[in-house]
Amino acid sequence: MKYLYVILICLFSLQSYASYVLIPMDAESQQNHLKAYGITYWTLSKDLKVKWLLNYRGGSFLLPDTEDIRKECTIRGVTYEVLSTSKTEEILEEISSPSQNMEAVILEKAPKIAVYSPKGNQPWDDAVTMVLTFAEIPYETIYDREVLEDNLILYDWLHLHHEDFTGQYGKFYASYRAAPWYIREKAEAEKLAKSLGYSKVSEEKLAVALKIRDYVVGGGFMFAMCSATDSFEIALSAQGIDICEPMFDGDPSEPGYQSKIDYNKTFAFKNFTLERSPNVYEFSSIDMTRNRRISKTTDYFTLMDFSAKWDPIPTMLCQNHTALVKGFMGQTTAYNPNEIKSNVLILGENKTNGEARYIHGIKGKGFFTFYGGHDPEDYTHRVGDPKTELELHPNSPGYRLILNNVLFPAAKKKKQKT
Repeated sequence: MKYLYVILICLFSLQSYASYVLIPMDAESQQNHLKAYGITYWTLSKDLKVKWLLNYRGGSFLLPDTEDIRKECTIRGVTYEVLSTSKTEEILEEISSPSQNMEAVILEKAPKIAVYSPKGNQPWDDAVTMVLTFAEIPYETIYDREVLEDNLILYDWLHLHHEDFTGQYGKFYASYRAAPWYIREKAEAEKLAKSLGYSKVSEEKLAVALKIRDYVVGGGFMFAMCSATDSFEIALSAQGIDICEPMFDGDPSEPGYQSKIDYNKTFAFKNFTLERSPNVYEFSSIDMTRNRRISKTTDYFTLMDFSAKWDPIPTMLCQNHTALVKGFMGQTTAYNPNEIKSNVLILGENKTNGEARYIHGIKGKGFFTFYGGHDPEDYTHRVGDPKTELELHPNSPGYRLILNNVLFPAAKKKKQKT
C-alpha cells in the first residue's frame, strides 16, 4: 500500500510537471516559424486539439504533451517548451484577462486543402505550394475539370495563385506571345475548354469562377494571391460580357464593355476600370503595381492591430513575430483602397504608398483572403527565375501570413464583431 501511494504521487507529480507543449512564435525563441505550422497541422491530423494563443509571444501554439509531438518537433527543427499544468494555467489566465489583447482559440480539425493549379509545370512558382511542402502540410491539386465536377465540396480550404479567370492568358501577350511555353499553354487551355463543352476559354474560366464563388458562399474558405485575386473579381463582374480582344478569343471585344461591368457581383472590389490594351501587362485599376513610387529597401507593409477577444478572425490572420512585413511584387502587387468595398477588412497596408496589401472578407457562409504579390521572399519574381529556397527563410513573416490562412478553417468559429 505504501509503494502504491508513492507511485501515485510520482504519477501525479509527472502529470503536473509536463502536461503541455508550447511552440513559441516570437522572434527571439522560434528557430523555424514555418515548420511550426506543420507541427500544429500534424497534431490536428492525429485528432488532438490545439490552442492558438493569439498575440501571446507572436501567436504561439499550445499542444498536448506527448512523446510523439516532442520527437516530431525535434526532427523538424521546431523550438518547443514543456510546460507544467500550473504554468499553463497561469498563461491561460493571463491571456483571458480583459486587460490583455490576447485570446486562446481552439483548433479542432486539420482542414483538407486544395490547390487550384494546372497539371504539369508552369514557368512560375507558387508560393503557397512551396510553403505547404516546406511546412510538411499535405494538399491535393485540382483544376478546371474537378471544379466543374463539383469536387470543391471535398475541401475546407482552396488556394488560387497566378491564374487568369478572364481568358486573356495572364496578359503575357506583349512579351511572350512567341515563347514556346505561351503557345503551348494557350493551345492546352483551348483544348481543355473545348473538351469541357465551351467554345471559348473565357467562358470556361467564368464557369470555374462561378463554381468557386458558390463554394465560398456555401461555407468554404478561399485564399488567393497575385493575379488570381483581381482576375477572379473581373470575371465575376463581366458575366455575359466579351472583354477579350481577338488575339485571345478570335473575335473583337464587346463595344462599351466598361459601362456594363456589374460590381455587385464581386467579393471585394468596386468601381474599377479594366485595362483594354492586350499589350499592357495589367488587368485593371485594382492593382497599383504600375503606380508604385517606392524602392525595394523601403518597401514594407504594416499589419493592422485588431481586438483578439472581439475580432479573433482578423487577429488570427495577422499573427506574426513582427508587425512590419517586407513587400514583394507580382503581376498584382497591391490594391487601390478606393476600390475596396466597405465591408472588406484591410489586414495589411503600405501607408507610404497608400495601398492595401492583404485583405479579408465574408461572402455568404464562407470567407476569402486576398494577398497581393507573388513570392514573399523574392521581390521581383519573373518568368524563368529559380524557385525560392525556403530553407534560407524559415522565419519569413510574409510566408507566415499564408500559413495563418491555412490553419484558420481549423478554428472553432466565433461570431465576428467588426
